[in-house]
Amino acid sequence: MNFKQVGQVGSGSPMLRGLFFAFAVMALGALAASVAVTAGDQGEEVLPVYAWIIHGLSVLAGSFASGRRSGVKGWYHGGLLGLLYSIIVLIIGFLSFDKGMDWSVALFAAAAFMVGAVGGIFGVNTKK
Repeated sequence: MNFKQVGQVGSGSPMLRGLFFAFAVMALGALAASVAVTAGDQGEEVLPVYAWIIHGLSVLAGSFASGRRSGVKGWYHGGLLGLLYSIIVLIIGFLSFDKGMDWSVALFAAAAFMVGAVGGIFGVNTKK
């Protein structure tokens, strides 16, 4: 075991690659949702549903990329990415909108872990 590589996070890190993909999908999904609400005849009451769908797809895409990059333990890398994603979203929500801790946050973190684990499993099984 090479101790210089323990704990090293670089551009080839499965977590960084997964987070990049997750937040890229989230940005594109938020743009699409805003265009759909603005251009369509839907009101703002559909935004929470869009938010859950966008977050789910973001975690799925990010954990798929993370699992594919790691090549092993896809459920672990994907689930960890889901938890990390939910923590980042929670911090942004707390700092931007003064959103506190409640059951919806715990439900979001649990769902992100489960969706991330599934995405990581699929991602690791597509490795060459």
